[in-house]
Amino acid sequence: MKQAHNMTKGSVVSSTVVHTGKKLMGNVAKHPVLVFGLGLAAGYLVYKYRKEIISSTTKAVDAGKDFVLQQKENLEDIVAESKE
Repeated sequence: MKQAHNMTKGSVVSSTVVHTGKKLMGNVAKHPVLVFGLGLAAGYLVYKYRKEIISSTTKAVDAGKDFVLQQKENLEDIVAESKE
């Protein structure tokens, strides 16, 4: 029962966030100066935190590669067991 309540609550919150975001982006799109300002702010933040962004992206890529290699080994083990 509690899980259904949480799912309903999450659905309502998600719907509200999407609706609010849609209205906000609609208002921002009507003002080109705001779009330009948001672009400047985003560019500044990306430039300021570029080293952290690069390091976290690199860590994520390495973790993905490790996961793929591990799954490949597991698959090879399963295939070898099925051949026996």
